[in-house]
Amino acid sequence: MKKFLTILFCTLFFTPSAEAFEEIIALETETKPSFSSTVLDNEESDDNPVVKIEDSTIYKQEESQLRLKSGIADYNPETASAYPGMFLLNILKDSAKDIKELEVERTDVPSQLLKDKLTFNFEKGPLESLHLWSAYQMDFSTNIPESGDTDSNFNVGLINILFDGKFKGGKENFRVMLDPTHRSSHPAFMQTFFQDLYVESTRIPHHKILIGNSRPGVGIEGAQSPYTLSFINRSQISRNFSNMRKFGVRLKGDYSLADYDLGVYSSSTNFTSFFPGHEFDAWLNLKPLGKTDGKYGKLVTGAGIQSGEKHGTSYYLTGAYAGYSYKKFWTKFEYARANGSNGGSGLTNARAQGLFVTAGYFLTKKLELLARYDHFDPDRDTSNNNRKEITLGTNYYLKGQALKLIFNYVFCKNDAADDSHRLMVGTQFIL
Repeated sequence: MKKFLTILFCTLFFTPSAEAFEEIIALETETKPSFSSTVLDNEESDDNPVVKIEDSTIYKQEESQLRLKSGIADYNPETASAYPGMFLLNILKDSAKDIKELEVERTDVPSQLLKDKLTFNFEKGPLESLHLWSAYQMDFSTNIPESGDTDSNFNVGLINILFDGKFKGGKENFRVMLDPTHRSSHPAFMQTFFQDLYVESTRIPHHKILIGNSRPGVGIEGAQSPYTLSFINRSQISRNFSNMRKFGVRLKGDYSLADYDLGVYSSSTNFTSFFPGHEFDAWLNLKPLGKTDGKYGKLVTGAGIQSGEKHGTSYYLTGAYAGYSYKKFWTKFEYARANGSNGGSGLTNARAQGLFVTAGYFLTKKLELLARYDHFDPDRDTSNNNRKEITLGTNYYLKGQALKLIFNYVFCKNDAADDSHRLMVGTQFIL
C-alpha cells in the first residue's frame, strides 16, 4: 500500500520547479479546447508507423542511464516508515536531477519526463509491464478584434492520466486514458472521463489490431497526437471533421513503402448513445522514398474516405495529403471535402471543405520556426462564409515534446465576421 501511495503521489502531484515554468503558459486557439483535442495517441510519428519506437532513439542517454536508479525502485519499507517525509523528498530531489540531465533527441514522438520511474515490470500475474504517466497543458491567449474589445484568458486546459499495460508475452497491450479536466460546455462528466480505452494485438507482423475506444484515422493531422502538433491548435478541417473518439475495430498496417488504417466503428462519440449508426474509415499512405534511408528526405502521400450514418443522418468525407521533410526543413499539405460530417463540430449535413499548407524549419535542435495557411468553407452551398487563418509560430523544445514552450500569432479573416488577431503563449509537459 505504501508503494502504491508513493506511485500515485508522483504521478499526480510531481511537477518541475516553479522557476522552470515561470513564463510557461499553453495551448489553444479556440475559445475553449475540445476535450477530444486533449487526448494522447500511441508513441508514434505523424504517419503512424506500427513499428516499435525504441527509447534509445528518443532519449539521448548511455545504456546504463536508460534504467534510472533513483525513485520508487529504491523503496525500502523500513526506512520509508521511519522517515516518510524524507523518502518522498529524496524522490522529488532525485527526479528533478534526472529530468535536468535528460536529453530528448526527437520531437516527432511524445516522450515522458518520468518514464523510467513510473514503468513497472512484473514477474507474476497477467501483466508484463505497466506504465503510469500524466500530461498537462495551460494556456494564455489574447484575442484582438479589429473592432471591439480585447479579450484575454488563462486556463488550465488539460489534465490527463494514462495507464499503458503490456500483457505477458508482449503481443497484446492496453491503454486507459482518463480526462478529469473540467469542461462546462461538453457532455456529462463521466461521458468524457474515459477517452482511450482499448486492447491492441501485434501478433500479425507489420500489423496492429485494435478493439475499443480510440481516435479514428481520418486525415493525417486529424488522427495525430496533440502532443506532436506543431501549432497550438489543429487546422480547421481537423477541428471540424475529425479529432473525436469512437468505439470500434481497426486494422493498422505498416510497410517500408506504404501504410494503412482501416476501421469499422459505432458513429456514437463520448459514449453518449449505444450504436446510433455505423461508420467506416479507410486511409492509405504511400512512401516512395521509404527504402532510401532518408538520403533524399521523407515523402508521404495519402488519401482516404469516411462514410457513416447516425440517427438517420448520413455523412461522407474524402481527403488527400502530401508531406515532405529533408534535414531541418519540412512541409505538409492536406485537403478534405465533406458531404456531412461527424467530427469535432458535431453531426452535421453541411457540405464543407478546407485545406491547409504548413512549413517548418529547425534553426537549432531545440528552436523551430513555423508558418501555416489555413482555409475553410463551412458550407459550399452558402456564399461569403469562408474562414482563413494565417499562423506564424515558434516552438522551443526544452525536453522534446515532454516539455516545450510555444508562441503563435494568428490572423483570422472571416467573410461573415470582423477580422481579428490572436496572440498565444503556451507549454505542455508530460510526466
